[in-house]
Amino acid sequence: MITVSDLAIQFGKRILFQDVNMKFTPGNCYGVIGANGAGKSTFLKMISGEQDSTRGSISMGPGERLSVLSQDHHAYDEYNVLDAVMMGYQELWSIMQEKNAIYAKPDFSEADGMKAAELEDKFAEMDGWNAESDAAALLSGLGIRESLHYRRMGDLEQKEKVRVLLAQALFGNPDNLLLDEPTNDLDLETVMWLENFLANFNNTVILVSHDRHFLDSVSTHTVDIDFGKVRMFGGNYSFWYHSSQLAARQMAQQNKKMEEKKKELQEFISRFSANVAKSKQTTSRKKMLEKLNVEEIQPSTRRYPGIIFQPEREVGNNILTVKNLSKSIDGEVVFNNVNFTIEKDEKVVFLSRDTRAMTALFNILNEDDKPDTGEFEWGITVTTGYLPMDNNRFFKNDLPLVDWLAQYTNNTDASFLRSFLGKMLFSGEEIFKNSKVLSGGEKMRCMISRLMMRHPNVVMLDNPTNHLDLESIQAFNNGLISFPGIVLMSSHDHEFIQTVCNRVIELTPNGIIDKLIDYDDYISDDRIKELRESMYKQ
Repeated sequence: MITVSDLAIQFGKRILFQDVNMKFTPGNCYGVIGANGAGKSTFLKMISGEQDSTRGSISMGPGERLSVLSQDHHAYDEYNVLDAVMMGYQELWSIMQEKNAIYAKPDFSEADGMKAAELEDKFAEMDGWNAESDAAALLSGLGIRESLHYRRMGDLEQKEKVRVLLAQALFGNPDNLLLDEPTNDLDLETVMWLENFLANFNNTVILVSHDRHFLDSVSTHTVDIDFGKVRMFGGNYSFWYHSSQLAARQMAQQNKKMEEKKKELQEFISRFSANVAKSKQTTSRKKMLEKLNVEEIQPSTRRYPGIIFQPEREVGNNILTVKNLSKSIDGEVVFNNVNFTIEKDEKVVFLSRDTRAMTALFNILNEDDKPDTGEFEWGITVTTGYLPMDNNRFFKNDLPLVDWLAQYTNNTDASFLRSFLGKMLFSGEEIFKNSKVLSGGEKMRCMISRLMMRHPNVVMLDNPTNHLDLESIQAFNNGLISFPGIVLMSSHDHEFIQTVCNRVIELTPNGIIDKLIDYDDYISDDRIKELRESMYKQ
């Protein structure tokens, strides 16, 4: 259990938040949300002791252990992977090192024997004999193959390091677990594994994530940082989002009577409780919702971008035909024998266990690259818009944003350009910001402005939620649901895929799996699971 008392943090004259009093109890998972800069990561750092508070205190139960997902990807470069995981339980690791040092002594004495016996007792009490197998199981669950378990951390790729550090945080059943963006660089299957792990974790979890499906799957409570305060609500992200939207609509209707507002909110809570997402904590979550005071719900101060795609013309009957495409990267086949036709009203997600496959396909379809074999043909009515995963090549000049956007249109009227930047929350002097110094999220918002300005009737999106905050992801998601054109995309965001796409095409080195179903049905179908395994093993 973690107790936060009278907590406040201030940088200069800016008060990030203050008067924070709350308890985080075992068996619950707390999803921390807030706009960029609100202080989510700072809040976790204060709990871990990495960041000092201006005032107040944070305490844990007697003898409780806190585990934190490390953000330093080079801290363990000199250790092998398995050892790096076990180092997450520092007390156990110290005992292992101490008793090994004693046994290695050439002049082993009676006193050494007594000390070793004492350490062995502690080691056994901490389930030390299963430490290595438990660490290996975590690594395998997170997609780190056994052949890497004894490799140096410094020899791993960045995405592999992230998974090892996540295994380190989870290792040893910590009493309290802090996770800042734990799904970054995880594929969809590994995210599902982590969701299941946390849903069955009986201790206290506090996490920050931009993955809405992940938050909904694991969170019993939502901790919202807004209005310079930190407030806790029963329920997951979706409940918080829909209730805050309802409160905002009610605020806009100032003439609505208080009793009518209260009744509408109570009915909403009742409906949400009845349809709450399946999880181990459903019963306790429902009880929390039933206890919620409707007067506590208020509209958020968050600003949501206006992401609306308006095609200049309707797409015709002939959209895209792909025949016998194949592609290898560094001598390795990423997809082969790819054949499909895109029809009207289709919104397609492309999947692969090799994340390079989707980027390679989109680059080919956008004529930025050539296939090894095969061909494709777009219909004559098609206007495409492409949002690449790596957009750095678009930001190598020193142009102000308004001039950067002007490169991609014949209409250079200032008000026209401002309108598209404004939809993505660039306003005032921000439109003159140098395009070379933008953050990852700002670059992505600029690219979305560019995409909207093209008025495409077919959009190709390669991991479109990368670097975006929850508000931008939610707005993007809503915009694609209402988009009347064709969507071809890849994504690691479960909610994004499930709510937008109606067809799944999985690229493998031995052909494709092509199903006209939604994503949840695709991943839960046992016959498809067997087919997938066979397609990757051939």
